Amino acid sequence: MAQRTWTTERQRRLGAELRKVRTAAGVSPEHIAGLLGVDRGKISNFESGLRPISPERVRTWVCNCDCSDDRYANALVDMARPQARGWWEKYRGRLPAGLLDIAELEANSVRMRVSQSVHIPGLLQTRDHARSLFEVVLPRLPSQDTELRMALRMERQRILMTDPAPELVAIIHEAALRMRFGGRKVARAQLEHVLSMAERPNITVLALPVEAGAFPGAGQAIFYAEAGAPQLDTVQLDSSHGPEFLHGAAQLAKYRAHLDWMEKLSLNPRDSRDFIRDIAHRL
Repeated sequence: MAQRTWTTERQRRLGAELRKVRTAAGVSPEHIAGLLGVDRGKISNFESGLRPISPERVRTWVCNCDCSDDRYANALVDMARPQARGWWEKYRGRLPAGLLDIAELEANSVRMRVSQSVHIPGLLQTRDHARSLFEVVLPRLPSQDTELRMALRMERQRILMTDPAPELVAIIHEAALRMRFGGRKVARAQLEHVLSMAERPNITVLALPVEAGAFPGAGQAIFYAEAGAPQLDTVQLDSSHGPEFLHGAAQLAKYRAHLDWMEKLSLNPRDSRDFIRDIAHRL
């Protein structure tokens, strides 16, 4: 297989996991190269995601590195299977690669948890709400870039309508529910859309009232994507320079604890819908 000219977050993640498995077992790159029948240089390319690796070679790799977790091993093999070209690839070269990595992450998740304290989660946003967010980006985006970002965001939401659809648990702080991005009319329509989406069996919306008090994370937006094995979960954080992806064991545990804390403080799904409906009616 030819070397890639660019890599996605998912491809880099597979390589990082293969390196983790190898080093944990104390196996040298030369030993893996001998097992796979390739030269030593290709091992570093496999581990950086620069060169595709077949599912069969991944199986050989993990089995010879004393990986006893079958679920984890099978998930790594699945990551190496050739996939159809993702719909998000049509945006490559026109939008930042990190935004496309988010779409791919969502498409390969079995369950997603998200918390937002300022605006509505992207997968639940209306077009007008999204537009109001993109229009206040610094430096200001050209109108064409704004339209491309909106198109990508709207297409990302289709993942919630697939069969089977991944589960989404959205924790939305009261501050985000009361923010009037786009004005009163847009804000009301946005809350009504959230209520409509909350009726879907795969979507749980939890409102976190101001009176619930403090919670960890200082209002940081968190997106936690669960994969086929817990070791392959990913945390994505927003930043001014683009999305950041975390997958260290300690990092995953930290953000799971953050979300668990916030869920315990939140209203139950039924009371959350009543809470959101009351805010919408007061707009």
